[in-house]
Amino acid sequence: MAGGILAAAICLSIGEFGAGITSKIVSPVSAVGDLIIDFMPGPVIRKSIEIFGSAQKPLLLTTISVGTFAVGAFLGRCSARANQAGLFLFGIFGAYAMIRHPLSSLSASCFLTALMLLAGSAVLRFFRDPFGISSSSDQTFEDPRRKYADRRGFLVFTSGISVASLALLLGSRVLSSQSGETVRSKIDLPLQRNAQKNDSNPTSTTRDSSLQKFENIDGMTTWITPNSQFYRIDTALSIPVIDPTEWSLQIGGLTKRNVTLNLDDLLKLNVIDAAITLACVSNEVGGSLVGNAVWTGVPLADVLEIVEPLPFAEQVFSSSVDGFEAGFPLSVVEDGRTALLAFGMNGEPLPLKHGFPVRLVVPGLYGYVSAVKWLSSIQLTRWSAATGFWIDKGWAREAPIKIASRIDVPSPRRVAAGLVPVGGIAFYPDVGIKAVQLSIDNGPWKDCRIGDSTGPGKVGEAWVQWLYLWDATPGYFNIRVRAVGTDGLLQPERPVPPAPNGAEGYHEVRILVT
Repeated sequence: MAGGILAAAICLSIGEFGAGITSKIVSPVSAVGDLIIDFMPGPVIRKSIEIFGSAQKPLLLTTISVGTFAVGAFLGRCSARANQAGLFLFGIFGAYAMIRHPLSSLSASCFLTALMLLAGSAVLRFFRDPFGISSSSDQTFEDPRRKYADRRGFLVFTSGISVASLALLLGSRVLSSQSGETVRSKIDLPLQRNAQKNDSNPTSTTRDSSLQKFENIDGMTTWITPNSQFYRIDTALSIPVIDPTEWSLQIGGLTKRNVTLNLDDLLKLNVIDAAITLACVSNEVGGSLVGNAVWTGVPLADVLEIVEPLPFAEQVFSSSVDGFEAGFPLSVVEDGRTALLAFGMNGEPLPLKHGFPVRLVVPGLYGYVSAVKWLSSIQLTRWSAATGFWIDKGWAREAPIKIASRIDVPSPRRVAAGLVPVGGIAFYPDVGIKAVQLSIDNGPWKDCRIGDSTGPGKVGEAWVQWLYLWDATPGYFNIRVRAVGTDGLLQPERPVPPAPNGAEGYHEVRILVT
């Protein structure tokens, strides 16, 4: 059994190291994970996101790794012919998963698979006959060479394989990290950028321009979400590493002309900064799968003007380098919102995990239909001509982000009596928030103060912070919040689950005042 586990370890480590050396190879563990995701029923994916959130991917990769070790342990207990045959079949399955991935090279994947199989086979062979001294079926005595060498040889060999596996695994992580920082360093965001016009705020007596005051409240969500804290939900188990000097974007379909643009072409266009809130359709009421960032890029409308969509084009259908696809109505680009081809996030090049070198950012639409990362192509199509990955998994085609609000402070939910700040965030992109109201123990709704954004971008495309100063007395209290849109829409009270088109309901917390 130990031999099978070590054989699995060396195979996986070689696979990870190979993926770290070149972007033409996808990690076998990630490739198998992608295969599972592609064939997994939509309800299962939805449930896993609901339960595990951002931990879904690490859990899947860990499960695949543990499963590989379990298969190795089983093969280690089988006969010589059975374990070699099992290893070969397992290798073929891994090779198939790698080869089908859009970023994989056929020759490189086959070569890596051969190395993995040879190494695994050698380990299994050693454990069957460590020193080449086969014992025949009629042998009735203990070979003295085994008696004195087996224990030491076993320990030396297993230690060596374990250390080699760990070194290869750590080496793959170092290589991947260095490769990522190297490609990101090849982009310098333009120093001269236009700030997307911040229109006048809607009339409201509850707005407060002292935004900094909100930031200083313990536990208050900052207006800008740091890159390291921005949520990530996508289908990519291995993050693509793309050289920006070699990247290009194909744009065509129902257009007067097809074009190919590289990063230099985009940088020559109108580069702007805009604060835009993105949200995942899987976000629960009061959940954390939402974030606000200042994105740097070029308006998608400007890029589409180059190709001139035909009158009967209805959908912007986009693809990622790893094969992910999503589509949204062309009318969204034409209604004035700040849809971007983004290559910067909070003043620096996009982080790899957030779509480097170029991604789509579209205010007001959930990410599963619009926020394509590692962008490779945009096709203008009819609405019925193509559907994205998540639509085939049961999510709705129309995906406007629903109005929502969240209570972030006080945190923890135990406070001393007196004046207690109660606050959080509210969002309704691309419409905007007019008011936020708070109710304590089902009492009357009280208007909260809303922080004015001082950053670039159109009002309504980014979330707002809100604050209420509560004169709290001892006891237990239930506090809930609701938002009102600038279009007059009152946030719905009735709870609705995220599937198939986004959660609804009031966020409510229980506070103990001592």
